[in-house]
Amino acid sequence: MGEAHAPSDATEPALAAEAAEVAAFREELGLDGLIDIHTHFMPQRVLAKVWAYFDAAGPMIGREWPITYRLPEPRRVDILRSFGVRAFTSLLYPHRPDMARWLNDWAAEFAARTPDCLHSATFYAEPSAEDDVRRALEQGARVFKCHLQVGRFDPLDPQLDAAWGLLAEAGVPVVTHCGSGPVPGAHTGPAPVERLLARHPRLALVVAHLGAPEYEEFLDLAERHPHVTLDTTMAFTPFTEEWGPFPRRALPRLEQLGDRVLLGTDFPNIPYRYVDALYALRDTGLGEDWLRAVCHHNAARLLGS
Repeated sequence: MGEAHAPSDATEPALAAEAAEVAAFREELGLDGLIDIHTHFMPQRVLAKVWAYFDAAGPMIGREWPITYRLPEPRRVDILRSFGVRAFTSLLYPHRPDMARWLNDWAAEFAARTPDCLHSATFYAEPSAEDDVRRALEQGARVFKCHLQVGRFDPLDPQLDAAWGLLAEAGVPVVTHCGSGPVPGAHTGPAPVERLLARHPRLALVVAHLGAPEYEEFLDLAERHPHVTLDTTMAFTPFTEEWGPFPRRALPRLEQLGDRVLLGTDFPNIPYRYVDALYALRDTGLGEDWLRAVCHHNAARLLGS
C-alpha cells in the first residue's frame, strides 16, 4: 500500500495553505484550538488494509472514496497539530474476534508517545469483551470506538452486556457508528441503539456521523437520552449531501442540542480537505456560539480536556 499515492492537495504547499485557512477559521471563533473526537490512527498493516478497502470501493463503502491524507503516520500527526487540533483520537475497530486486545495495546502505546492523542480503545462481541474493556480502562482509555457496520454484531449481544455496563459506570464515551450510511448493516439504525440505551441508560454514547442517514431518528434518541451526544463526522459536506442530505427542517433541533454535538472528521480517511468539513459546519448558519461549542467546548467538557 503506497504512501507515495498522496493526492495533489496533500502536497506540502497545499497543506501549509490549508493550515492557514484552519487558523483563520479558529481566529474568527476566538478558539485557540479544536478537539476532534473522530480521527483514525492504526497499526500500519491495518491502515493499509483499510485504505485498500476504500480504494476498491468495497461493499460497505459503495462509491469511489479517495483518501486525501495518505501520508506517513508522523506527518499525519503533524498535520493535525498544524491545524490547531489540540486533542484527537486513534479510533480503531475490529472486524473479527481476537483483534480488540492487540489493537488496544497498540493504541495505548500510540497515546503514550503522542500526548495530544486521547487514549482510545475498542471491543468486539466475543467472550473476552468484558476483560478487554476492563483492561483498556485500567490502561487509561478515555474514549472507545464501536463500529456496528464493520463489526456486524448486535449491540445487545449477551457477550457485550458486562462490557457496556463497565463503560456506563465509568462514564467513558463510546463513539459508535450506528447509522445506516453509507451502506446499511445488519445491526445499524436507531432501533438497536434504542434497545441498548434502555438497558444501559447512563451509557455515554457518541453517535457518529450525526447518525446518517437516519438523522432525525437519532435526534429523537438524543432528545430522549441526556447522555447521548452526536459527532459531525462528514456531515453537511458535499460528499455526504449527495447520498444522505441532512434535512434542513431538522437544523433547529440540532441547534437546540448544541451542547451535545461534537466535532468529528474521519481524518485521514476523507475525500476532501479537513478545512472543508469546518466550512460545511459554518455554512449550516447555526452561528458562532454553536460552532465554538461544537469545535471545542462540548468535547472539552465531556472529556475533561
